[in-house]
Amino acid sequence: MIFPEVKVFKQDAFKDHRGELYTVFDQKDHELIFNHDKVSVSKKDVLRGLHGDSKSWKYISCLSGTVFLAVVDYNPKSDNFMKWDSIVLSSKNKRAVLIPPNFLNGHLVLSKEVVFFYKWSYPGEYPDVQDQVSLKWNNPRIGINWPIDNPILSHRDA
Repeated sequence: MIFPEVKVFKQDAFKDHRGELYTVFDQKDHELIFNHDKVSVSKKDVLRGLHGDSKSWKYISCLSGTVFLAVVDYNPKSDNFMKWDSIVLSSKNKRAVLIPPNFLNGHLVLSKEVVFFYKWSYPGEYPDVQDQVSLKWNNPRIGINWPIDNPILSHRDA
């Protein structure tokens, strides 16, 4: 990631003849206290985002499948304002990303189905849709190089 504020984690895994065991999140690795967890399940070619707000931290991982995760710096005081970077998250690479406030994120499902997991940390009340920034996925000012031309979108993301 080009943004020093965004942290990428790689989880160690234990594998044997029964399968695999790994830790998705360990509180001792984080100073933040997380308020709640969310899971989205989506099919191939679904694109969710770009969303974010000024107070939430999001710890994101992919429990099943593969996603292309895009992150946009949305802090107008930053030298990287409106710049983006991306990372592929999957159940195979076991990466997780910690996204700070004033960054937007969106993800595109690359596999047949995805189970996308994220923990939220924020002060006060939950920043629901009305409190979030939403930018169009193909905003020309940002210029994200999504690996798709015609994704499946919600009304909000279209």
